Amino acid sequence: MQRMTSWTMTLAAGALLAAGGCGRPSAMNDLPPHQMDLSAPLAASRAASPGRNGVPPTRGPSANPWAPASGYRQWKYIVIHHSATEEGSAAVFDRAHRRRGWDELGYHFVITNGQGGADGAVEVGSRWLCQKWGSHTGGTPDNDYNNRGIGICLVGDWSVKLPTSAQVASLRRLVIYLARTYHISLHDVIGHRDAPGAKTACPGDAFHKYLHGPLKADLAREWP
Repeated sequence: MQRMTSWTMTLAAGALLAAGGCGRPSAMNDLPPHQMDLSAPLAASRAASPGRNGVPPTRGPSANPWAPASGYRQWKYIVIHHSATEEGSAAVFDRAHRRRGWDELGYHFVITNGQGGADGAVEVGSRWLCQKWGSHTGGTPDNDYNNRGIGICLVGDWSVKLPTSAQVASLRRLVIYLARTYHISLHDVIGHRDAPGAKTACPGDAFHKYLHGPLKADLAREWP
């Protein structure tokens, strides 16, 4: 995961929203198993009314916890990363990114592997809830894969082995949900290294081959 080049232009931290918005960590046992909200300002995004004119629904009291807290952004890509660490979670990576001077967690979603979070748990960062541009795929032309790319991090080092079956199952459900909701093509589901200008081995050789082989073949059978 590379730091984006325009961090000096990030928004200053603002007031936390009420429940259901961009608050401190909270858990939700639904689909996915756990949700984590990490504090961040509300980014400017186009207002939306649930279900109207094809606009993706925002999150209500009984809505899918993967839905954003308010508004939506025009997403085009899904960029999959690995943490290249044996353990971790959204909270751990959030602290690490802040220590580097970033505004908050760079990913939109983190899928844990049982070491730092439940195996297959999808942790939702406030970057997603607030529909804020990503900070996970730097060095691309016009920063497009941050501006319009949803960043998903699989905890683990997948250079020589694959994620857990629970992680893969959660990733599959999450990617299908995002593709259907935001009209993302299968072609635009990529590994970090696939982004133009990216100089990285992420998301690991083993997972990269799996992504562009068996996983995409499986996804294609249910693709929107």
